[in-house]
This record gives sequence, C-alpha cells and structure tokens, in this order.
Amino acid sequence: MDVFNSQFILSKKRWNFIDSDKGISIFLVGFGHCLAVLQNHQLNLDSYPLINYLSVFLYGFRMPLFFIISGIFISSGLKRKGLHGYVSTRADTILYPLMIWGFIEISFQLITAKYTHNGITAMNYLNLFIDARKTGHFWYLNTLFFIGVIYAFLKSRLHIKPVLQVILGLILYYISAYIHINNLNAGFITDICEFYLFFAIGDLISNVVLKQENVDRFSSFKIFFPLLVVFLIMQYRFAALNSNGGPDGINYVEHKMPLFFLVEALIGCTISLNVSFLMQKYNVFKFLRVIGFHSLFIYCMQIIVMTIARVVLLNVLKITYVPVLIVTIWLSGIFIPVIFYNLCMRYNIWWLFTYRKPGEKIMYTIPSAAETGMLIKPAE
Repeated sequence: MDVFNSQFILSKKRWNFIDSDKGISIFLVGFGHCLAVLQNHQLNLDSYPLINYLSVFLYGFRMPLFFIISGIFISSGLKRKGLHGYVSTRADTILYPLMIWGFIEISFQLITAKYTHNGITAMNYLNLFIDARKTGHFWYLNTLFFIGVIYAFLKSRLHIKPVLQVILGLILYYISAYIHINNLNAGFITDICEFYLFFAIGDLISNVVLKQENVDRFSSFKIFFPLLVVFLIMQYRFAALNSNGGPDGINYVEHKMPLFFLVEALIGCTISLNVSFLMQKYNVFKFLRVIGFHSLFIYCMQIIVMTIARVVLLNVLKITYVPVLIVTIWLSGIFIPVIFYNLCMRYNIWWLFTYRKPGEKIMYTIPSAAETGMLIKPAE
C-alpha cells in the first residue's frame, strides 16, 4: 500500500515545477510552525542561535509564493468552469477545509485551555472568518479564498485585465501598509489587501511560466547564480532587520518596511521558482513533488500534528534535546498529514477534506483543483 500516493502522483503528466515549489514552501512553513510549537515550553531555544537565525533568514517570501502559485491558475480555472464553478470549487477545496480543520483545532485548544492557559475562547470559531490571524495559521486559507473570489468576479464579470489587477493590488498593498504602520486592526481585510497583489502577479505571469517553450529559459543556471547572490544579500539584510524588530519581531520588515518586504518577497519567489524549474528539468528530488501535491492538507493539519508530537516527545518520552525535537516534530508535521489524508481517502473518510464525494477513480488520489496550484499538465 502506497500511503503517500506517490506512484499516482509521479506517473501523471503535471506541471512538476509547481508541485516542487509548493513542496519547498510547505517545508519552510513547517520549520517556522515547528519553532512556534516549541516556544514557551521550558526549552532554551536561545542556546541554538543558528536555528533561530535560519528561521528568520528563510522567512518573508514563502507565503507570497503560495498566492503567486494560486494566481497562476485562475485564468485556466475560470476558462474551464466559469465564475460559479470556480467559486464552488474554491469553497470545496479551501473554505471547507478551513471550517473543518479550524473547528477541530480550536476545539482541541478549548479542551486543553485549562491546562495550557492558551487564552483560547469560543470567539475563535467566529474569528476563522472575521479575524483569522487570531486563530493562527488559518489566516492563509481565509485570505486565499476571499482573494480568489474577489479576483475572479472582477476578472470574469467586469473584465478587468491582469495588468489593471496588479495596479489594483498595488493600491491595496499600500492600504495594508498604512494599516500595519499605524497599528490599526482591520481584521481579515488587512491580509486581503496585502496579498491580493501577489495573486494578481501570478495571473499576470501565467502565460509565460506555463509555456513549455520557456522551460529551458527558466531552468537555467545562468539565472540561478546571479539570483542566488541577490537573494543571499537581500535575506541577510532582511534577517538583520527582523532580528531587531522590537514588538513586531519577525514581522518587522513586513509591517514597517512594506516596500523592502515587497522586493524581498518577489526576489525570494523568483529564485524559488527557478530552483523548481531546475528540479523539473533534471528530474530530481521527486519527493518534493509528492509533498507539494498534498501541501494544502499538510497546512490544515500541521499544527495539530506538531502539537501532539511535542506532547509525546516531551511529556511521554522525556526528550529535551532541542535539535532532536525540532527535526522530529518538523518531519512529523510534514509526513503524518500526507499519510493520514491518503488513509482517509482510501477508507472513505473524504468528508474531512471536501463536501463533494470524490468519484471512485479518484477516491484514493486527491481532488483536481487548479485553484490550489495542482493543475495536471496537458499531454505534450
């Protein structure tokens, strides 16, 4: 039994660089989530400055990258399904998992609140929709859903072209910058304003990055090495600023230096895409394609799995050596959700991930959803 469903994934004609890129991104996100799960548990994380520095150095571009990837596929999604079908699919593949796994995680936190003093209240159920940042990582699904719906409406009903959508995104980005700089609270509106631009950029570049004839151009070391130099310099400066970010901490540049953050994010996204094209060209690190294929479901379950892994390692097995904890919890948060998802599909527990029962032919695969960056590549 292939609990990772890797044979199916690797056998299909797909945009492999997209899966690889999502795999890279979810690994980076998982590293940050792992460190967050280990905070405030009588572990001296400050004794490992390199680990802390890496968490700051690799921060910044990973979430904008997810929005760019999703934006790349909106035109094809609307063309195939129309506005109603596109919105319905996004409700199924993004909003529904947000509701189910948000409810599960918040319920778990409420049950353990009297032991952990985590400050979680029943209000967090509502916050999943009105102020998702207060629920932790579920802000991403909230923002991705609403941006996709708004963008799709403007594109299909008002016929606003990608260039104008990017201009609109810049205006919204300026509004989000004003909100952050002045420490205002606009709930989920702030994230929509901030990340709309990246989604629009994805749509703008889709005709370029999805053309087969451009693969050799983008999978070139002539692009990679100059980009690497710029990326390292930019991230070094980015990490230095965030390391002394005061109350904003790791989000200092994002909140207080929006123009710098925008440049840093776009450079990081560009080199990540370039690396993914190189992996596609040389057909290496195939496991990243499998991980990227499941990235949405990993994201939904990651904090729950990592929290359980931490409890087992710290309280049951009495392991306190930080490097072992980080590696074990990090990998648990990546691989266990993949296994769990595929077991659920195999044993007909699909309702944890979608409100539409998958057909028999895809029950043990994954819902086909261009809107989540998982578009099957057309036959050449």
